[in-house]
Amino acid sequence: MADPELEYRRTTPGSRALHEKAVAAMPGGTTRTTTYFDPYPLYIDRGEGSRVWDVDGTERLDMLGNYTAMILGHAHPKVVDAIRRQAGRGTAFAAANPLEVELATLLCGRVPSLDAVRFCNSGTEATMFAMRLARAFTGRSKIARIEGGYHGTHDLAEVSTHPDVAEAGPADAPVARPDSIGTPRWAIEQTVVLPFNNPDTAEAILRRHSSEVAAVILEPVIGAGGVIAATPEFLRRLRALTRELGMLLIFDEVISLRIAPGGAQEMYGVIPDLTTMGKIIGGGLPVAAFGGRADVMEMLDPRREGSIAQGGTYNGNPLGMAAGLATMTELTPDVYQELNRKGERVAELLREVFASHRVPVQVNSVGSLFALHFSERPVVDYRGVASSDKKRMRDFFLALVNHGVLMAPRGMGSLSTPMDEGDIDQFIDAVDATVAEQRPRWLDGT
Repeated sequence: MADPELEYRRTTPGSRALHEKAVAAMPGGTTRTTTYFDPYPLYIDRGEGSRVWDVDGTERLDMLGNYTAMILGHAHPKVVDAIRRQAGRGTAFAAANPLEVELATLLCGRVPSLDAVRFCNSGTEATMFAMRLARAFTGRSKIARIEGGYHGTHDLAEVSTHPDVAEAGPADAPVARPDSIGTPRWAIEQTVVLPFNNPDTAEAILRRHSSEVAAVILEPVIGAGGVIAATPEFLRRLRALTRELGMLLIFDEVISLRIAPGGAQEMYGVIPDLTTMGKIIGGGLPVAAFGGRADVMEMLDPRREGSIAQGGTYNGNPLGMAAGLATMTELTPDVYQELNRKGERVAELLREVFASHRVPVQVNSVGSLFALHFSERPVVDYRGVASSDKKRMRDFFLALVNHGVLMAPRGMGSLSTPMDEGDIDQFIDAVDATVAEQRPRWLDGT
């Protein structure tokens, strides 16, 4: 029976050598925790379209796209041309620039909740400022969030993203837990945790904290936490309740903006007060944004007395704006529709493959996003994710890398526009071969 780690070590000597060098300069040999996996991360040398090549020259189908950001694939000609053209004109100025106006106008025209928008450089910054705005606007200090949701790595975001279930309280009364040893106590005290897709319980919790909570922040489709779609009823109830209680509703659409031109809020028909964005809007460069209601966003207007300052050396930098504008211009409604059609086909084929091998797996999918959970029961919240088989997932991930496909170690994937039916067939064939190879080990418990 094939041990995927042994095969991975055998076929990636270049990555192993680079990692041994990297650990002398960077903790764990990488500057990004999510790119690390045991026994060492894969080091990618280049990408083109739906493909990436590692430092050993091995070609793989990229079913992750830099954690969903590369919606047009790698080195898209129009994005490359936009970056090259702007690089020759300058990459950053201590001034506003025309391209940020164009991209801001485009986003406000597409995303229903955006009366105005501000740019930053990461989803972490975007959610940090959205929460700050909510606290300033309402005069309240607490933020309510979903257990298992992901909103970046600032202090108030690092709460109950992946708690130990044994320490997180009952499913219908989750307890705020720190995500790391550096999460401050005050962040825990200022966080109210809600269960996902349980509107009655969420309402009861929010009513208990009605005078303290500034905003409810959530991903309408939980992305990094397992591609878990909110039920329409859950979002509608939160929208009505936050209006009633004077709280702001914040949609974190850093990932879910790729499922429709106006994001998940367009798909659900539920409009939040503030929206955070990232990933696809930068065209492969570090760009993020937050925006929403005019009366909330005007608190950032420097012409207003007592405005909130938002600094950032590279906020709205013309290079990122050029790449983002080129990408978003390519994403017409027809492009979204076709990409989502391919996503539905991939999800259907994945279910067929796992069923044919009699391996219980939940395939969660929304549009061009999908995630696999080795579980016998539907995964509709964090507790379902936490109870899935992590050993099988690790085996599956490494074996799939060995079979020429890159996904997230936690089983998340996304499609990009260059992918055709041949790419889909290659992916499904690789999954089929991987499951056939690993199933005997799983049945033996090895």
